[in-house]
Amino acid sequence: MNDTTTLPPLPDRLSVDPSSPFHVPAVFEHEVGIKLNGKERNDVEEYCLSEGWVKVASGKSVDRKGKPLLIKLKGAVEAFYR
Repeated sequence: MNDTTTLPPLPDRLSVDPSSPFHVPAVFEHEVGIKLNGKERNDVEEYCLSEGWVKVASGKSVDRKGKPLLIKLKGAVEAFYR
């Protein structure tokens, strides 16, 4: 039922944060999955395929603007539509 020919191409770098220059609203109209080193992750805030990293929230800590603090995990990154 999910027609992959009408899906927009996944960018090299994508962010969940709407204020980021790497946020692409058309991609988020569909479910996006991320694999890091072969394991699927559901807590990814930002990724970069070419550089091989993802950013995930670091616990419940937040910055002064209320956004979660992010840590960078490196490895083989794969993005796909579910």
